[in-house]
This record gives sequence, C-alpha cells and structure tokens, in this order.
Amino acid sequence: MSRISRIKLPLYLSLTILTGWSAHVQADTVITVGVAPHGGYVILGGSVIPLKEVTLAAQMPGRIVSIAGEEGDEFAAGAELVSINDDDLQAKKSAAEAQLASAQNAMQNAQVQYNRELWNPRVYNPRPMAGMGMPSMFDGFFNNMDDMPGSSTGNKSIERHADLVTQGTQVATARSHVTEAESGLRAIDAKLRDSKAIAPFDGIIMSKMVEIGDTVQPGQPLIVFSYSRFLRLQAEVPARLMPGLKKGMVVPARLDVGNTQINARVAQISPVADSKQHTVTVKFDLPEGVPGGPGMYAEVMIPDVSSPTRALPVIPLLAIRKKGSLPSVQVLDDENKPKMRLVRIGEVIDENTVTILSGLKPGERILVRDRNN
Repeated sequence: MSRISRIKLPLYLSLTILTGWSAHVQADTVITVGVAPHGGYVILGGSVIPLKEVTLAAQMPGRIVSIAGEEGDEFAAGAELVSINDDDLQAKKSAAEAQLASAQNAMQNAQVQYNRELWNPRVYNPRPMAGMGMPSMFDGFFNNMDDMPGSSTGNKSIERHADLVTQGTQVATARSHVTEAESGLRAIDAKLRDSKAIAPFDGIIMSKMVEIGDTVQPGQPLIVFSYSRFLRLQAEVPARLMPGLKKGMVVPARLDVGNTQINARVAQISPVADSKQHTVTVKFDLPEGVPGGPGMYAEVMIPDVSSPTRALPVIPLLAIRKKGSLPSVQVLDDENKPKMRLVRIGEVIDENTVTILSGLKPGERILVRDRNN
C-alpha cells in the first residue's frame, strides 16, 4: 500500500511523493507540474563574442620582421606577437649610451675638482705650473702684498667662496647633462618597446592583418588578440525592454550550433542607448564549454514586463534530463508509464526550479530524480 507524504514547497508547485510506486520508479519522485505567473518574452538575435578582445596596432613606422603565429595559435601574457625592424633605434641607443657614459665621466671629474677646492683651496695653496717656477713666485709675492695691512686688492675668503661656487656650478651642469642623456636613453628604450606588439593577457590570435615584410605606419592594425576561454553573448536590446533586465539575472538563450539551449547571465548593461536605433548594448555570460566560438549567431529571450502576465509550467531542475544537448523530462501517461518528452526551458526562478516554455502542461505528472541518486 502506497504511503503519501507532503513536503513544504512554493505556492506555485504541488508535490506528491509516492514511495513504492513501481519497480522502475522507486528511485524517483512523482510530482504534479505546477504553474507560476510569468510575463512574456521577446526573442532577440545576437552574436557570441570573446570575454576580452583587443586590436594591437603599430606604434611606430617600419617593416614587419616577425610574427609569432597564425590565427588560432595560443600565447601567454607577455609573449612577443609582432616585431618591427629596429636597426635604426639600436644604433641610436648605442650613441645614447656613449653620450651617457661621457656625461657621467664629466660629472665625476667636476665632483673631484669641487672636492679638491673644498679641502685644498687654490687661493691658499697656489698650484705651480709644470716646468716653470717664476709665475708661482710672482703669485706668492702678490699674494703676500694682498695680506699686508691696508691692502684692498683682494680678500681670500671671498675668492675661496667664488671658487667653490664655480666648481659647484660645474658639478650641477655635469649632473644636468647626465640627466639629459638618461632621458634620451629612456626615450629610445620606449620606442624599442613600441616596435613590438606584446600579448596583454593569455589568449589566441583571432585575426592577422599583416605579413612579414609589410611596411606599416603608426596606428595601423596588426592583429586581433582575444581571451576566448569564456564567451559572451552580445545583443542590442530595445530600450522599452530594459526595465525587465538587471545585472546578474539569468535568461534563456539558444546557440545556433546544434540548437543548443542554455542559460545566460546578464554581465554588462551599457549606461547609454544608441541615439539612432534606441537600443542598449547588453552582454551575457555564457556557461563554460559551450559549443562554437566567437562570431556565431545566438538568440536570447528578454522578459517583456509590459506584456500581460501568463501562467507557465514550473518544475524542479532535477526533473530535467539531457539526451545529447536537448533537455527532456519523464512524463507519466494514463497507465503510469514514464515517457520521454522534449521541453523548452525558460527562466530559472531560483537554484531549484525553472519555468517551461513548451512541452509540458500544468497538471501533468513527471518523475524527479532523487538528490541522492
């Protein structure tokens, strides 16, 4: 004799559990399809796009000397994808490095002269000229005259200060030359970096617009590089439907490859509408591992809150069975025998239940797999 028990469920779902139903359904639960109030949908066409995509363009003129691969090849972040001839820049870099070395030597010499003037002032210790003694003798004679009482021809303290300032100015000038040479070298290094197109993230080459030997100009596109491990669906949604969308909500979608039915999550909503078409660009995250790739056609079902509310069948997600890529349910006929029936899945209401757009009617009985099986 069957035992009937009740489980607390949402108001829109009626559930009856029958244990000991028959030998082939003992691991399943029989429920009666309930209903949930639901508004209408508008089906919009869109395109599948990569999660991230960039167009790498030339930053300097030159000739293409290397391309890392072909369309579809994968590369890690930081990989060199395209290289432009940089022989002229390498020559300029060598000249800039030599100029920097010369400026550094000049600064070192100026610093030595300043230190010598600081610790061994010329005014107090005249430096003799090599091979001649007479000039130094005359210098010493006139210096002694300057030190005589009443002499007003010179002041050694002032002269020493002037000598220190002169040597300090030479040090500052030499340091400025070093800074100028370093700046020139950094500018050349920046141009050398611009001669290479580097992968900004892990991804694949989607499109290649140049070949080895081509001459390019600044701004000319080289390759399209994208991260397509995760895909998105992009659609232009009429502004009147935007009240029915919010970030994070899940809506039904269909991919053109194998007529695959999936659920898409709203990822980005453009803050402005197109002034000519009066549409808003909306991007939806697709589940990982969906068939196809960027560029393929897809459809998304957008709720129309302005349409009259209607009752849709609603069932647990555990009742959905997959045969290939098509969702189906096991429906009990008048003789209590389960039969497979294809259904079209609608919006996921919560983590446990989903609406059915076609294939089921309210009041029909279906089998739901036990969570433990």
